[in-house]
Amino acid sequence: MELYQYFIDQYRTLGRFNLHPAKSRIAFATKIRFGYIHRLGKNFVDVALTFPCAYTDNLCFYRIGEVPGGKLYQHNLRLYCNDDINEEVKKYMKMALDYGNKL
Repeated sequence: MELYQYFIDQYRTLGRFNLHPAKSRIAFATKIRFGYIHRLGKNFVDVALTFPCAYTDNLCFYRIGEVPGGKLYQHNLRLYCNDDINEEVKKYMKMALDYGNKL
């Protein structure tokens, strides 16, 4: 749970958003839901960020998938420790937050 709280605290330094329970997930939302935590493990946190296109040139996402019925892409990353929330990850976190505010 410490990693979860650290992730949320780091995300809050990038801007304002709300946390919403969504079935078995914890969604991040501004004007729209722009990502979520979909699994809290014993030693990891799985996060998905939503974008209107696939960002394949990165080192942080282990899977990128198109959302059925739409033109959105879920970018999945797994965090094991606080240091995994590096500058590259923060860049994409901010981009997802900005996308959530545009609509």
